[in-house]
Formats: sequence, C-alpha cells, structure tokens
Amino acid sequence: QVQVEESGGGLVQVGGSLRLSCAASGFIFSGIKDMTWYRQAPGKQRELVAGITFGGSTNYADFVKGRFTISRDNGKNTVYLQMNSLKPEDTAVYICKVGSSDYTAYWGQGTQVTVSS
Repeated sequence: QVQVEESGGGLVQVGGSLRLSCAASGFIFSGIKDMTWYRQAPGKQRELVAGITFGGSTNYADFVKGRFTISRDNGKNTVYLQMNSLKPEDTAVYICKVGSSDYTAYWGQGTQVTVSS
C-alpha cells in the first residue's frame, strides 16, 4: 500500500526557516519518477513549489528561487524542502506528490506552514 506522509510544518516568524519532509513508502524507490512539493493557501489554487526527479534534476517556482532548496535521500525514500527567508505569503498547506514510473500520482495530506509577521 503506497503512502505519502509529510512532516515538518509549523509556525515561524518572518525571515525564519523550516525543513519539510516527505516520506514515500509501499513501493520500490526506483519506481518513483519524481517527487514534487505543491502548496495551497486559503481561497487560492494549488501551485507548484519545487520538484525533483529520480535522476536529481530540480525545478523551482520563481517565487521560491534562492530561498527554498529541494533535496532527496534515496535510501530513506524521502524528499526534503528547506525553506529559508520565509514570508507571510508563504503561509499555506504544503502537499507532496509522488509520481511513479507508470505515471500514477500519489498525494499526501499536507502539512501546514504559517509565517507570522
């Protein structure tokens, strides 16, 4: 049974940092094509934040370039999102999507990030 579980969210002040984790289980990691972080703020559409492929290629939304870094640990089937210089507009539920090699998408439940000014 495939599971995707995020952790690491919380309340942080403007300019602070958080590291989110996304752990995938229930399938062989080499069967993962990519892992992507999205976020959704109240009343707004879900938007892509950053992604990383099995081969290590990364992509970022313009609004996080230079502030957020995505990385992965193949041995732990986990992807991380290091978020620095956080702004109030970064407040959202951060959701992890795992894309398998057969092009099936698996979504986690999300973790809340709140940046206070």
